[in-house]
Amino acid sequence: MQVVACETFTIRALTRDDLAAVVAIDAAIEGRPRRTYIERRLAVAVKAPNLHAQLAAVDEDGVAGYILARVLEGEFGRTERGLRLEMIGARADIRGHPVGQQLLAALATWGSRHGVQTLRTAAAWNDHSMLKWLDAMAFTRAPEVIIECAVGEGAYMPERDDAISLATTTDPAREIDFGRLEHNDYERLASNGPGVRTMGADDLESITRIDAVLTGSRRDAYIRAKLDEAMVETGIRMSLTARIDDRIVGYLMARADLGDFGRTEPVAVVDTIGVDPDARGRGAGHALLAQLFSNLAALKVERVETVVAPRDIDLLGFLYDVGFVPSQRLAFIRPLG
Repeated sequence: MQVVACETFTIRALTRDDLAAVVAIDAAIEGRPRRTYIERRLAVAVKAPNLHAQLAAVDEDGVAGYILARVLEGEFGRTERGLRLEMIGARADIRGHPVGQQLLAALATWGSRHGVQTLRTAAAWNDHSMLKWLDAMAFTRAPEVIIECAVGEGAYMPERDDAISLATTTDPAREIDFGRLEHNDYERLASNGPGVRTMGADDLESITRIDAVLTGSRRDAYIRAKLDEAMVETGIRMSLTARIDDRIVGYLMARADLGDFGRTEPVAVVDTIGVDPDARGRGAGHALLAQLFSNLAALKVERVETVVAPRDIDLLGFLYDVGFVPSQRLAFIRPLG
């Protein structure tokens, strides 16, 4: 393998014109092309440049490497602004050069300019090359736990789908994002409990109100941004509301994670889930998850994942009860500044 002797590359923002180069580098690393996933990521970043950092390292031969990250503003109950590192890659002929270190340094600079306090990422426990690189880049294990659940073809499961009481807690709201928006008939899952619908633009105030009750502060901008993504990113997000007597009592935001760090299959990542304390014990949380699992089965997404703080015993207990188990992936963090 040829090792490039130059000391630095030019770092700039990725553009649509870089798509073919990024797809080729990624395919060489992963062993298969993921054009649709990468094209979608680049398109989303163009629409919301303040929420996505996507950088290229360029030399005389073109794109030599890339790094893609997403801004975290309130997902998983967090209060600080962070960046989630999702993809990084380099051309085979320059992998002996610290291009990844330069890209990460540029990402950290971007994050500091945008008020980001931490870099976050995840990796499988047996991805030894990635773990070695994260260690060299000063990442450490994050306190959060990653848990997951097989979708199970959307089949009704009493232990997952029947209502149980979830104790009131003062912990922050929980969130999650998924695939595409669809107008489905939800009567099968909602007939004995809260009705579930696809989230709509008119739901903003109700969701913000519940979120404020759960977190102790209004996060209008964050909730609005999440709702906008649910309306626009129809191939990526799946967000739902639960209603009792035509009043929103819960919400769930999820997205389809189609390829971050070498995933071999689409995974749904739940960013936020919240239930009005006045409606606890009436099955809203279970109804939201049951519909999500049903929709994901139709999309052939086989696994759901989320991140939970270890202190959030109520949420962990609820998710374990509905079938979640510890993931083989580990969470990592690197403070900025």
